[in-house]
Amino acid sequence: MSLLTVMPSGKTIEVAEGTSLLAALLGAEIAIPHKCEGQAKCGSCHIFVQEGRKGLSKVAREENEKLDSIVGVGSKSRLACQAKVLGTENIKIELLGFGSGL
Repeated sequence: MSLLTVMPSGKTIEVAEGTSLLAALLGAEIAIPHKCEGQAKCGSCHIFVQEGRKGLSKVAREENEKLDSIVGVGSKSRLACQAKVLGTENIKIELLGFGSGL
């Protein structure tokens, strides 16, 4: 289990190993856009990983290609639908592009 802290609300949730950040957020009833239902096709679930990047799965080719097409992507960018928790460390993310909705 890893602890996931969601900014800007500061809400913390426990996430099981192998769970995508998108699934964890939706399971905790935290609003996040996800137009393609986790297929790495739309980029609407773009987030910034502020801490604990080593606690997430590596960026695969599909995710990297989609991130390359999104404005505002940086070194901390991930797609919540593709980033899976490894269960090795706690993670802090920042939701982007819409109101707090939390």
